[in-house]
Amino acid sequence: MKVLQTVIVKQILTEKSKHDLVEQFSQQKLQLQKECEQLRFEQKKMRADQKHQFSQLQSYEHEVKARLDKINNIDFMIEQLHMLPVGSEIKQQEVQAVIDVEIGDQWNELDKTIVVKEGKVVDIR
Repeated sequence: MKVLQTVIVKQILTEKSKHDLVEQFSQQKLQLQKECEQLRFEQKKMRADQKHQFSQLQSYEHEVKARLDKINNIDFMIEQLHMLPVGSEIKQQEVQAVIDVEIGDQWNELDKTIVVKEGKVVDIR
């Protein structure tokens, strides 16, 4: 019988992958900062217009706060990434896979993990 199962993909940290991850986080942070600036601009425009309700202005403030929280989270992840030694395994993503299940298989041993190093699969556990 075939079943659909979630498989964890882990990445072995190298200097190159560490640099790439920091770059990805920095790009995400930059995008969020741009979105904050745009939201603040729109909010300022609405205040000048004075036709809009307080709740609409608060929704902009809520969106800015949500993005600032994401920026703080990204800063924390970058900080943690710098502390990890090369060779560490970090969870990269989860994917769905079709797994063959036979009578007598150990259910607890069906959990699979794929280990990737610089884009190449190096182990399947």
